[in-house]
Amino acid sequence: MAAILTTMLYVPAAALLALLGLLAGVALSSFVSFGGALHPVAGLFVWWAIFYLPAAIYSGFIVPWGGRDVQ
Repeated sequence: MAAILTTMLYVPAAALLALLGLLAGVALSSFVSFGGALHPVAGLFVWWAIFYLPAAIYSGFIVPWGGRDVQ
C-alpha cells in the first residue's frame, strides 16, 4: 500500500516542490539531481524513496493488521 500511495502522490508533490524551488531560484535539473551529485534518473529514484518513508509509516498505522471476524 505504501508503494501505491507514494507513486500516486509523487508527481503532484514533486511538482509542488519543483515550483517552490523555481521560485527560490533553484534550477530544475539541480533539484532533481541533488545539485548534480546524482544522475537525474537516480535522483528521481532517490526522491521516490524519500517520499516512500512517510507513506510507509502512514500505511503501517492505517492498514488493519488484525484478521477479519467471519460469522
